[in-house]
Amino acid sequence: MKAIQALARKPAACFLLIAFLPVVLRLALLPHHPEPIASGADDFGYLLLSDTLSHLRLANPPHPMHRFFEADFVLQQPSYSSIFPLGQGLVLALGQIVTGHPWAGVLLSEALLCGLCYWMLRAWISPVPALLGGLLAVCEFGPLNQWMNTYWGGAVPAVAGCLVLGALPRIARKKTLGIWAVLGLGLGLEWLTRPFEFTLLAVSVAVYLLLDRRGASFRTLAIAILPILGCFGLSLFHNHAVTGSWPRLPYMESRDQYGVPTTFTFQPIPVPNRPLNREQRLDYEAQSAVHGSGESPRFFLQRLWERLPLYRFFAYPPLYLAWLAFLAQLRTAQFRWILGTVLLFAIGTNFYPYFYPHYVAALTCLFVLMSVAGLETIWLRWRLAGVAILLLCAAQFVFWYGVHLLGNQQWLAKLQPYEAGNFINWGDAEGRRAVAGQLAAVPGDQLVFVHYSPRHMFHAWVHNGAEIDRARTIWANDLGYAENQALVEYYPSRSAWFLEPDVWPPRLTRYVRPSLTPAPSPGSAPARPTHTRASPKPEQGIADLPESGFIRH
Repeated sequence: MKAIQALARKPAACFLLIAFLPVVLRLALLPHHPEPIASGADDFGYLLLSDTLSHLRLANPPHPMHRFFEADFVLQQPSYSSIFPLGQGLVLALGQIVTGHPWAGVLLSEALLCGLCYWMLRAWISPVPALLGGLLAVCEFGPLNQWMNTYWGGAVPAVAGCLVLGALPRIARKKTLGIWAVLGLGLGLEWLTRPFEFTLLAVSVAVYLLLDRRGASFRTLAIAILPILGCFGLSLFHNHAVTGSWPRLPYMESRDQYGVPTTFTFQPIPVPNRPLNREQRLDYEAQSAVHGSGESPRFFLQRLWERLPLYRFFAYPPLYLAWLAFLAQLRTAQFRWILGTVLLFAIGTNFYPYFYPHYVAALTCLFVLMSVAGLETIWLRWRLAGVAILLLCAAQFVFWYGVHLLGNQQWLAKLQPYEAGNFINWGDAEGRRAVAGQLAAVPGDQLVFVHYSPRHMFHAWVHNGAEIDRARTIWANDLGYAENQALVEYYPSRSAWFLEPDVWPPRLTRYVRPSLTPAPSPGSAPARPTHTRASPKPEQGIADLPESGFIRH
């Protein structure tokens, strides 16, 4: 205990320890859990944004053959661009520029999240509980967490929340302009990642400053506003580059063209203004069904109640007791403000038809604070219960981390149904690594036509980087032989392939005329992989597939 207290008195050392821990722990898993392979439209959209920014531009010119490259969450006109805001893409691009791989940006954002979560806690509670909270953040949001093992992440808006919520209590105590700049930087970063949630966070900050009038002045507010204006300006330039309009966000352009992402529940369902391919039609119909035909107080409250269990993402099960004990802290005005902020975000994001934890990621450090403050209350009254909760949390992390560190595929397959809350890639359930390996074994540049079966559901394969024509492998939608031939002639020097991702294993064959028998796939067929946490298992069987892969969708 004395060693912990001694360490807690060294904030710089604690910050570095807590920041490095999640990265070191995740890198130790690489032999059995390599860097995540992009899977699905969200990952592809953010990787396109990263690649665009790494080429030092905000958007790409439309491709003359763009009809083959249509994909969810990607605009083809008036520019070829991702529809997502800049924040996550900037971090991924930094990793891509420095190391050549965007996942390095994910690791950086996770390090900052855990380290800044500790920094935030130091402003609210005493050093030892703050150190404990930082270690909890490493366990909960570190190597086994979804944000660490996908490219669409959640750590970046969580970092924004740490900056804002760590700056607020320091404002009254530290009469420096720097802390106001940190506050503005956090708000600006939230705007660049989650524009709607920026509004909720800004309202919460305004309430805090009104309740605590000691720190605010015209000069200090101006210092806070400067970084926000800088982020607003960057966003405006991005809007103009992507959509041709300064105030028009990319996802607004996507909604007008493709009908996705869908609107708030109190708005009508958007109507697509251009033809949709099968993948886009599936996404539009799914989002429209979840949106529903109207809003009412009953539906709103029902949706709010049904989403409460999803907040389990932010705490291990033993800490639910700590959240209950946190209610005893509501005698303090600051802690009442914390609960009010959580409720504001819960109500505000309830207007989304969908809910994912990264929507409220800015509150990550508040959930950790609630856990630690509740634990402190339990510790003061029932020390044995506090020790038991901590041991259970530690045991949960150590057990599952140990299972993944050993990398025993049989254990992972048997234990997976019980691994609630963790999300880490292993195996090759969709066959993406096997297909990539087959293509890599063939010399020269490749062109792959992707044909989905009639039963295909939401496992996108068509994805390309910012400079399509320079990529070694180009992925294209199968539009039928007559249409496909135009793309084959556009890329005369590329080897053309035909991919059927919905059979098992995914079938990759030479692209030939429909009347000819497809040649064998390159390399030997991969063994059936084990399931992965990163994506669901694909459909099996080929009964529903046409003999020829050149039938129009």
